[in-house]
Amino acid sequence: MDESRTAAVGAAVPVPEAVAAGVAGEGGPGADPGSRRRSLGPVALVVAGGISVQFGAAVAVMLMPRTGAVGIVTLRLGLAALVMLAVCRPKLRGYSRADWGTVLAFGATLAAMNGLFYQALERIPLGVAVTLEVLGPLALSVIVSRRLVNLLWAVLALGGVVLLSGGGFDRIDLVGVAYALGAGAMWATYIVFSARTGRRFPQADGLALAMAVGALLILPLGIAESGSKLLVPSTLGLALVVAFMSSVLPYTLELLALRRLPAPTFAVLMSLEPGIAAASGFLLLDQALSTLDALAIALVIAASMGAVRTQTGKRARTRKLPAVEPAAMEK
Repeated sequence: MDESRTAAVGAAVPVPEAVAAGVAGEGGPGADPGSRRRSLGPVALVVAGGISVQFGAAVAVMLMPRTGAVGIVTLRLGLAALVMLAVCRPKLRGYSRADWGTVLAFGATLAAMNGLFYQALERIPLGVAVTLEVLGPLALSVIVSRRLVNLLWAVLALGGVVLLSGGGFDRIDLVGVAYALGAGAMWATYIVFSARTGRRFPQADGLALAMAVGALLILPLGIAESGSKLLVPSTLGLALVVAFMSSVLPYTLELLALRRLPAPTFAVLMSLEPGIAAASGFLLLDQALSTLDALAIALVIAASMGAVRTQTGKRARTRKLPAVEPAAMEK
């Protein structure tokens, strides 16, 4: 899924360390009808953030003929980092070597995750790419969980992947599949470093610094691929739209939602992203999916939701959770 999906973006994901950092707010178990109605506002914010991210990815695909995959990643990360740095104004002093090591690792992960994801988008439909990518966080969720039931969700997700292949991956670009799975692995890594960064840096300062690191790391590759094409005004304008839709707007919406939305609900809503991606690919890119593809995506979404509910349901019922740094839930 794509980078900054929560703090500059990015996606709450079905992983204990990330999801457990959420907030138990209105609309949780035992809430009165009035609270449930009020919780629809935060739900709408999260869904709007997901729509913004995936439609931003669709716009990025439209921009790729001008810049290439690495070029659009360079522009997106660079522009989003500038916005985040201007808004957060993170301080640079007072941090240990370990703190900076975490930020550097987080930034490298951001660059790799986005680079692999956009390489996948050059080769396979958006809905398929996001569905394969979400397997990374789902696999991490199953690995770190000690509950046998999560193996069932893993099997369900595997069934979705088999359906997605249509009995054989020969109908899908295998290189694109590999890139999407690699992005999923980086997404799982992102979750780990996002949580660590959130503990070491206040607010979204750590994310802003990590995005700057990621932008600097990808910059030489972007220049090598696209050169002066990155400076064309119309290209910069569209890239700014991508950065805003995929990073700045979702971060703002999710930050507002997380103040009142239960963590399990937030995570489940983020699990809908493969479906949203498929819809945006169809509407903007004319990437129609077969009935089998739609069923495959539905199975992966169901597996992701099941893993979230299994891991967070009991925890959310037994105790309230501290406020979360959205970056811990991003893609």
